[in-house]
Amino acid sequence: KGAGPRILRPVRTAADIKKLQPVDPEASLGFVLQAIKNVRQHMASHIPLIGFCGAPFTMASYMIEGQGSRNYVLTKTLMHSNPSAWHQLMEKLTTVLSDFLKAQINAGCQAVQVFDSWVGCLSPQDYQQHVMPYSQQLIASVPTGTPVIHFGTNTSTLLPLIKQAGGDVIGMDWRMDPASTWEQLGEVAVQGNLDPVILFSDLDVIRAETKKILDAVGHKPGFIFNLGHGILPQTPVDHVMALVDYVHEWRAS
Repeated sequence: KGAGPRILRPVRTAADIKKLQPVDPEASLGFVLQAIKNVRQHMASHIPLIGFCGAPFTMASYMIEGQGSRNYVLTKTLMHSNPSAWHQLMEKLTTVLSDFLKAQINAGCQAVQVFDSWVGCLSPQDYQQHVMPYSQQLIASVPTGTPVIHFGTNTSTLLPLIKQAGGDVIGMDWRMDPASTWEQLGEVAVQGNLDPVILFSDLDVIRAETKKILDAVGHKPGFIFNLGHGILPQTPVDHVMALVDYVHEWRAS
């Protein structure tokens, strides 16, 4: 409680990785797939339902550290000191995550998002050598016709590589200027990027900060307004509703 995911038996050695078995989404995560079917059944057909998974690196970091981390010492140490074990873990994770995304799509999701929440701790060189091939493989495995949103945080130095890894939409966190970042990325859709903490402010502040982002990107096709990372648990719901209403009002203007 209050700490995020906790792994009671972290995966830290080649022997630990060798023991990891394949995961059948239908058998192990059937409750998630049933939830997707239930939601899809009660949604209007024109409203897309978005599935998601963690990216291979972010999942690996939780498995190795056992919880969230500030410096990812254990994760980076395994990556550099035992690259063979690292690549074996990433291969296994990529297979599992690919199967999970496909199962979500089969259950009724029309788009999927890949969250690489902690990849910003890596240098471009480490990302390109140890991570990008697996994100690329995961995204490429999504069936044709299902849009993929590829998102990370603290990724300003990684953006060209993240775009190369794939995705129909590239996510921006709140640390980036939306207009210049989009220009840097070129021909791709983007998603972002209001600081989630802004939602704790007065409605006038929320409106003003949202307008800055919307005015910066204008009505150029391919922009999806969103927060720059996940919504925080204590966020006032009425503030979220007001934000959505304002974005719709601006779009119609």
